[in-house]
Amino acid sequence: MSGHSKWAHIKRKKAVTDARRGKLWTKLLKEVMVAARLGGTDPNADPRLRTAIQEAKSSNVPNVNIERAVKKGGGELGGSDYEEFTYEGYGPGGVAVLVETLTDNRNRTVADVRHLFSRYGGNLGETGCVAWIFSKRGLLSIDRSAIAEENLMNLAIELGADDVSAEDEVYEVLTSPEGYQAVLGDLQQKGVSLISHQLAMLPSNTVKVEADTAPELLQLMEALEDHDDVQHVWANFEIDSELLTNVG
Repeated sequence: MSGHSKWAHIKRKKAVTDARRGKLWTKLLKEVMVAARLGGTDPNADPRLRTAIQEAKSSNVPNVNIERAVKKGGGELGGSDYEEFTYEGYGPGGVAVLVETLTDNRNRTVADVRHLFSRYGGNLGETGCVAWIFSKRGLLSIDRSAIAEENLMNLAIELGADDVSAEDEVYEVLTSPEGYQAVLGDLQQKGVSLISHQLAMLPSNTVKVEADTAPELLQLMEALEDHDDVQHVWANFEIDSELLTNVG
């Protein structure tokens, strides 16, 4: 988990630039739209929409854009009819990769995803080939300078979180999918500043990535994440921090 988590933090820092931030906002608003279409426009009654709105706000998406996406999803405004598809495969070194997409053209998306796997030393697999490795968890990242580790541990136990780990510059708090919203809300109420928070697909085991494999693997990760139809890319690689920073 930690290798992919470190990569996610590097990607988040890259998204500060206008071009990458615009692409990130588009993906976040697409999720808001789909959540509103599937579960209704009231975030208090729809956990998926509530989570989508929170993730959009945490990335500084303007409220007016979020409100427009909710209305599009609810049918008040015109918008594309997106469908969800998940693709599975293997990257360089046998790394398991799970790709979540929202698309209005499935044939285009699967062709593009297959091409990217092939281009960067991987291969697109059959449904179910790697999904069993991943499980949905609440993942909340906190700057290590924001709170003492012992205090966070005690707080996490009090709030019913599943686990806390220290990862270089951040703490990572894990929750069940059902407990995610409650733990997130309680941490925010107690004034704990969060770097990021999301429902994530986390692996039960990891594959160690070496220096000769890392560049091509990370190129695959970045190419998939940069695709307009791709919402999330999850993988089970483990990589040394120094190597990841140099390559990333």
